[in-house]
Amino acid sequence: MAELVPPAPTPIHAESRRHAPGWLQRARAFTALLLLLLFNAIFTRDFLTLQTLNVNLSQVAQIVVVAMGMALVIATAGIDLSVGAVAAFAGTLAAVLLTQAAEPLARTGLALPAALLLPLVAAGGFGLMNAFLITRYGVQPIVATLVLFIAGRGLAEMLTGSNLRTFPEETLHWLRGNLLGVPAQAWLMAAVVAATAWVVRRTLFARWLLVVGGNERAAHLAGVPVARVKFIAYGACAVLAGVAGIMNVAMISAADPAKIGQNIELDAIAAVAVGGTLLSGGRVNVAGTLVGALAIQLLGYTLLAHGVAYEYALVAKAAIILLAVYLQRRERTA
Repeated sequence: MAELVPPAPTPIHAESRRHAPGWLQRARAFTALLLLLLFNAIFTRDFLTLQTLNVNLSQVAQIVVVAMGMALVIATAGIDLSVGAVAAFAGTLAAVLLTQAAEPLARTGLALPAALLLPLVAAGGFGLMNAFLITRYGVQPIVATLVLFIAGRGLAEMLTGSNLRTFPEETLHWLRGNLLGVPAQAWLMAAVVAATAWVVRRTLFARWLLVVGGNERAAHLAGVPVARVKFIAYGACAVLAGVAGIMNVAMISAADPAKIGQNIELDAIAAVAVGGTLLSGGRVNVAGTLVGALAIQLLGYTLLAHGVAYEYALVAKAAIILLAVYLQRRERTA
């Protein structure tokens, strides 16, 4: 009778290498954030003030909100380049609806609810359109979302004739003010992060998400609804981009379609990559994405506070993405 020989156990060091990249990159992002905080505390004037803290929180809030959605999309081994254009359209549509002094919105008191709901519905529709192109016609995510990246901002400019659209300050003052000394937008950011973390840790959708990103063909053969997962991921990403667009216009009580969400896709992708989420899919790191976004925001603030031109800050962010991808690739092949 043949003897059954149990498989050899996986070496501990091999298992450690398999799980290392996630926590390792999260630790790197956290270390970079601490170093930036220390540098600014020593060398940047008035950095350790409540005003500076609130300014940075208000600015990073929109990046974090978009990055949470981007992390879900990247977990499917996809990418969404259209988030900036979607934010521009949603924010501009909100401003247009808030300026409807004529009937019927103003008279019925529906201007504010419509300005908050309809832009998010439109943003979600754009996300579903991206997912439809990807799942139904097999278009590569970078190409499918590039279509809306080009057209979305043009649609936003059509809403206002490429002009700045202002609306009464009191309509969204609650989204521009502070609550308990902390910007309202920072509270909204925290709520989005908490909700995303709950979805990633507690739902069946998160398991499907990681399976699809890890091996889409195997996921399909295992009965995972691949198309539905992508529709949810891209739809959620677009809705969060719409939220960021409304947050943007609330800050200045005006909408400039050419400026809303400009380069936010770069910041979101950089935050996800630096935070340890694999750009090849199969992993979501919510805490790391948050730390990555904070580090990137603080890097931009540091450069500008010390007289470095904005265009050099963009080059630095692009270099960060390249470095994060290189480190991920090296660790996976180690």
